[in-house]
Amino acid sequence: MSSHDDGHCPPTCPVCCPCGDEGRAEGGITRRGFVGGSAAALGGMALTGLSWSALAAAKKGKVPMPPARRPLVVKPIFVYSTPRRRAKTSWRNWGGIQTQADADKEKARITDELDQLEKAADFPVTFLPVAAVRSARELAGAKDMADADVVILYPAGGWTDVFNTVEKAGKDTIVFVRHKSGPLYLWYEIVHPRYLRRHGDNLAVKGVDYQDVVVDSPKEILWRLRALCGLRNTVGSRIVAVGGPGGWATRKAPDLARDRWKLDIRTVAYKDLGELIKAARADKAVVERSRKRAEAYLKLPGTTLETERQFVDRCFELDEIFRALMTKADCRAMTINACMGTIMRVSETTACLPLSTLNDDGYLAFCESDFVVIPAGLLMGNITGHPPFLLNPTYPHDGIMTMAHCTAPRKMDGKTLEPARIVTHFESDYGAAPKVDMRIGQKLTLIGTDFAAKKWIGCSGRIVGHPFLPICRSQLEVQFACDSALLAERMQGFHWMIVYDDYLREAAYALKRTAIAFESLG
Repeated sequence: MSSHDDGHCPPTCPVCCPCGDEGRAEGGITRRGFVGGSAAALGGMALTGLSWSALAAAKKGKVPMPPARRPLVVKPIFVYSTPRRRAKTSWRNWGGIQTQADADKEKARITDELDQLEKAADFPVTFLPVAAVRSARELAGAKDMADADVVILYPAGGWTDVFNTVEKAGKDTIVFVRHKSGPLYLWYEIVHPRYLRRHGDNLAVKGVDYQDVVVDSPKEILWRLRALCGLRNTVGSRIVAVGGPGGWATRKAPDLARDRWKLDIRTVAYKDLGELIKAARADKAVVERSRKRAEAYLKLPGTTLETERQFVDRCFELDEIFRALMTKADCRAMTINACMGTIMRVSETTACLPLSTLNDDGYLAFCESDFVVIPAGLLMGNITGHPPFLLNPTYPHDGIMTMAHCTAPRKMDGKTLEPARIVTHFESDYGAAPKVDMRIGQKLTLIGTDFAAKKWIGCSGRIVGHPFLPICRSQLEVQFACDSALLAERMQGFHWMIVYDDYLREAAYALKRTAIAFESLG
């Protein structure tokens, strides 16, 4: 964690956070007031009913696990024609589907391809039955289209009335046409001039563009659906903000996150968290369960303890409280403000290790309550199904950038445990934080966000080192795939998000459906 969130600014306030005058928090109130303030002061709707007895009863003596991502619901629509021969005139259009028998075979082919896609998908997706129609009138009989998030049009024949009906429904749309993967489709010829450009020279369809057309390859459908699944699970989602929502160097970030992403931010004041911690520590079952979980964690392969064991035990108490709060809020995401000071006094440890363990179990957990970048973490986590890592970038040079923070997940691919030293949080030299040594050579997606929530940048990179410099504990030397001067020129905001593997195209595909532009730097 790397922002100053203490009750007041010490003489040597960490420079990675732009402290306000006299230690003032967002909204112009003092950080002391911020810590114990009302929901209105914290900038969101308060999470109520926070007695430990109620939270403990809801989790029924178990350590809660996160809810799964909501499946993306997809409606496939196969459009075809069955023309009749007429003498001495053109009676059929291009295409290999001309009869009802041809159409029946094609519907079966589409169904089989979608079954294979569903099995191959690494994200939750549900395909509704294929609707085979020849007109908008026949499409009106597909009552389940209202349940769909996305429509895939398979226009082997037919005319624009079906396209117009789908457009009016306001669904995200992918158009699949065949060239060599089966019978040739009419719309392989005319999807560009007749649909996308509407008989003109420029794109004329709202919400659909050239990137939404796929030729032959069902796998090209899959990554687009992955992006839309991430988008659907992010827009309108709920997140718990302990200590309230904030933004690095800007007070507007939470409001912009609500506006752009319709986030439902539920706040928990530190006063309430403090009472929950006291009550949980008076619960012998919680204390014993946390001790055993800490012991099991420290026995994990590649794990070494280099701080006081009591800090780790308290971290697992905090982990269980955070899980209970998200269960209460019916969500899988949280963030914590004032994590450079206040949380340490309240919990007698740091939030670094709990955020790491939560991410390893499938939650989306972030430090610093920085809603400048948290939407990127939510989106990339929901696209990939893997934990994103919020971290600090440095100045790019010679194709290399150092990136670091103290809250790294150890299962960055969602399943494989990376080695970690459990040390103190760097700036405070207190508590427990993981120094995760992520695998050398691993490909990354890097996302940088702007303060105005108007444009994100992205580039790919590879891990080429994990040093142990006097900075935040989990450290990466990242070799990035663009020019250093270009990246330095384009950098904006402060915090970045990374995820394992290359998801730049998914990020771009999702963001084009928002008010945020995206520039891929390679």
